[in-house]
This record gives sequence, structure tokens and C-alpha cells, in this order.
Amino acid sequence: MMDGPTRWLVRPRPDPGAKLRLFCFPYAGGGAAVFHRWPSRLTAGVEVCAVQLPGRGARYREPAFTSMADLVEAAAKALLPYLGRAFALFGHSMGALVGFELARRLRKDHHLRPVHLFVSGREAPQTPFHNRPLHALPDEEFVAELAALNGTPKEILGNREMLEFVMPALRADFRLSETYLYQAEPPLDCPISAFGGIADPRVRPPYLDAWREQTTAAFRRTMMPGDHFFLSSAEPRLLAALSRELDAD
Repeated sequence: MMDGPTRWLVRPRPDPGAKLRLFCFPYAGGGAAVFHRWPSRLTAGVEVCAVQLPGRGARYREPAFTSMADLVEAAAKALLPYLGRAFALFGHSMGALVGFELARRLRKDHHLRPVHLFVSGREAPQTPFHNRPLHALPDEEFVAELAALNGTPKEILGNREMLEFVMPALRADFRLSETYLYQAEPPLDCPISAFGGIADPRVRPPYLDAWREQTTAAFRRTMMPGDHFFLSSAEPRLLAALSRELDAD
């Protein structure tokens, strides 16, 4: 097994001369592979650092976190050696919360700030949880809800052995996300850009607009074609928008 911070990061195209590192956090059940095409499609000078959380990929033997505070503490420690240059944070769904809480932890403990926080497919953290909790549902109902969200490949949902393999991390991630408790702190001072799917029934524009309260800097909300997983279906359009904003930072 890889040691130390290298367990946490997949860097598809290391770039010692990059002007900025973009740390990317996946959705519940997702891994670093979600971002494997990003280095070739983002603007030049950005090094993509895809975060590999425990419980998936090469870390599948490690238990997944079920506490946001524990995850963020561990992530901050692991990523700190890579924060010696300008950096930005991107997270989708659960990953948006992780990125947000990591930004606050880095500010508090290390006086570091991202140049930009990108949050995708997730309502603002201060918004009361308004969806049906899924993490404690019986297996059959849980799988049905996963199918409805349209983010887990059908070949996994229809394969009992594969489901048993990925289910622990999926349940842990949903538990982490659904039991998250927001604690008020001063807003961040970096720009925040929020992205949502036009056809996502769970995360509507007003919930995305509420991210504006979490920064004293610029805020932008952009809607993408697709449902909750526009991250994949509208990837070229999303990466074009990210590139424009990173070029402006």
C-alpha cells in the first residue's frame, strides 16, 4: 500500500511548473477515477489532484469515514505538503461539503486559503437537509434509490458481488453526508462558484444560491444540462466553465 499523502492523491499528469493545483473531491461512492479525463480538458497550467478517499480504488481495504470532522482532519494533514503553491478546491455532491469544510479547516489551522472554491450538485451547507435519508435503508430500497439518482453504473447495480464490494463505502458516504451538521463560522474570503443540473430534482437553484452567504468575495451560480450527475453527462461544458474561471483567478 502507498504511504502517507500519496495514498490520498491521484495525479494523472504531474506538472512541476503548474501555476495552480486543483484538488477534486468525488461524490458519495465515487473515487479519483471520476476525474481521470480532466487534465487533458482543463486550461493549461492547472495540475489536477484527484483525491482518493478510503474505501475505494487502491484504498478499498481501508474503512470509509462516516464523520465529516474526522475526514476533513485527515485530509488536511495529508494534503498539506501539496499546498505550497496556489490551489483551488472542487467537489461534487458530498465532495462539495468536504471541499468547503476543508477550506475552513485550512484557514483555521494553517492560515491557508484556496484561490477558488467550486461546489457542484450540493445545496449550501447551512440549508436544512430536506431529502429522504438513504444511508440506513434496507439493501433493496437503498439500491433502488441509487438507481433513481442515476450515478451508479447499471452493471454494478445488477451484479450482487460487485454491489457487496462497493456497498460499505456507499453507505458510509451517505451517512457522512446525511448526518453532517453545519456549524456557523465567518464566511470564506475566496470566490465560490456553484454548479447545478437543470434536471436535478434534489438540488434546485435557490439551494445553490444560498452558497453566496459563505463568501465575502465573488459568487457565481451556473446551471448545466442534465440531472444530479451532470458532472459526467455535461463534462465538456463543465470543464470549459471551470477553465474560464480558473483563467480569471
